[in-house]
Amino acid sequence: MPSFDVVSEIDLQEVRNAVDQSNREIGTRFDFKGVNASFELRDDLILLTGEQEFHLQQMMDILRQKLVKRGIDLASLDPADPVTNLSSARQEVKLKQGVDSDTAKTLVKAIKASKIKVQAQIQGDQLRVTGKKRDDLQEIIALLRGSDWGLPLQFNNFRD
Repeated sequence: MPSFDVVSEIDLQEVRNAVDQSNREIGTRFDFKGVNASFELRDDLILLTGEQEFHLQQMMDILRQKLVKRGIDLASLDPADPVTNLSSARQEVKLKQGVDSDTAKTLVKAIKASKIKVQAQIQGDQLRVTGKKRDDLQEIIALLRGSDWGLPLQFNNFRD
C-alpha cells in the first residue's frame, strides 16, 4: 500500500552554520562594538547572551535572517522570555523537532474529518499515512500543507 511519513525535522548542521555566521556578524557590527554578546548552540537550544534586552532583540533579528538564508523554517523556533539582571541579559531559543503527541492527534483528526479513505498512525515523533491510492495521499499532503500547525511539516518516504 502507498504510504508516507509526516515529520518535523531541522538540519542541525545548517543551524550550527547560522549560529556561527551570527557570531561573526556580531563581532563586526558597529552597534555591538565593545559589547559582550554571543550565540551558543547546545543540542536543541540556542542561548543568546548580551548586556541589555535591546541587544537580545537585535541578536534575534540577526539569527532569524541567518536561519532563513540557510533554509530553516522560523516556525521551528520557540523563544523563551528574556532574563535580565543588572549586568547581563540572556534568552533561550528552543528548536522544535518532531511532531509532538498533541499535534499528531489534531493531524489525525483533520485527516479523518476530510473523509478521504486513508489511515493515519502515530509512530513516536512522526505520523504515518497509508492509503490505497496515490491520489488520496497527495490530497492529504495538500490538506496538511494548507493549514498552520505551529511547526514546519515535511513529507518523507513516499512509497508506492
